[in-house]
Amino acid sequence: MPLEPIRAHVFVSGRVQGVGYRYSTMLQAKHLGITGWVRNLLDRRVEAVFEGTEVAVEAMVRWCHTGPLNAVVNDVRVNYETPEGMQGFEIKR
Repeated sequence: MPLEPIRAHVFVSGRVQGVGYRYSTMLQAKHLGITGWVRNLLDRRVEAVFEGTEVAVEAMVRWCHTGPLNAVVNDVRVNYETPEGMQGFEIKR
């Protein structure tokens, strides 16, 4: 029986723009087999949606608390939502 996918909608605050956070998030998501997207927000936060197995999505959320080398993460807010069956992973502009 296949594992049911979960969906996490994440908002990351701190020094997370201009440090490669979106690109690193995409690479990590692809490594973990997660679908979804990531984008910068005008209020200097990063927003992302992750869909995949519970193990993979929870690993991705944990990664968000650190992010790439030059990021300084102050807060990660996570809302769990109903999966939509997304395909691929993209950086939204």
